[in-house]
Amino acid sequence: MTGKWRIRKEIKQTAALIAISVLIAFTGRQQEAVVLQSIEVQVENAHENHFIDEADVLRLLNHGRSIKGVHVSRLNLREIEEKIKYDEHIEDCDLYGDLKGNLTVRVTLRRPVARIVQNEAPDAYIAEDGTTMSTSDKYTARVLLVSGAVKPLLELGNLRRDDTGRLLMDMIQYINRDEFWRAQIAQIHLDRHGRVTMYPQVTNQRIEFGKLENMEIKFRKLRIFYKDILPQRGWTTYQRINLEYEGQVIAE
Repeated sequence: MTGKWRIRKEIKQTAALIAISVLIAFTGRQQEAVVLQSIEVQVENAHENHFIDEADVLRLLNHGRSIKGVHVSRLNLREIEEKIKYDEHIEDCDLYGDLKGNLTVRVTLRRPVARIVQNEAPDAYIAEDGTTMSTSDKYTARVLLVSGAVKPLLELGNLRRDDTGRLLMDMIQYINRDEFWRAQIAQIHLDRHGRVTMYPQVTNQRIEFGKLENMEIKFRKLRIFYKDILPQRGWTTYQRINLEYEGQVIAE
């Protein structure tokens, strides 16, 4: 009985493999006959970043020539995804089609967290993951400004490829995560020695932060100064605030 049971099991397994092979072959033949009829573009834009719209995605997809009417079997979806993701504004891209000739393109855009401003070169945005992105005529994001010696970081394509860039990204994220600092700080200026000066949204004060170290301690000192000192002395009393020295705030 045991031998017969094994033979029956092997027969069933073989039959199942044959059925799967036939199904794959049938599906493959169907796909070879399918012609691309329609393209649906879905731009995942939860943060209202309108750098790229459906027309832009279609241009990236078609790459100078419409792919409508092409046999689906001739399309390398993985290769097309990589070409679309080459655009720095795009974080991810997924393509999937059906046997009716419909293709769906789902694109996720990067979210800008800061804008690099330069006197002698075009501005650029910094995304959440540190990627630098070109600006767009379609959309202007209201984000933290970054200026100064940023050209070397910009040339890297991603700030996180450099020690100074990683620390700068940590500072940008620290400010953006905190509602109070997000409302207070308008601009970060980085000099060629890696020292930071911050400029507030409202007053003309210069906040000398110094090196990108002991970040939480320095912001804690500045918060105390903003909460306890400035309301008593007046918001326009001081033009310069220095946070570099341990245990003290110098205001002039």
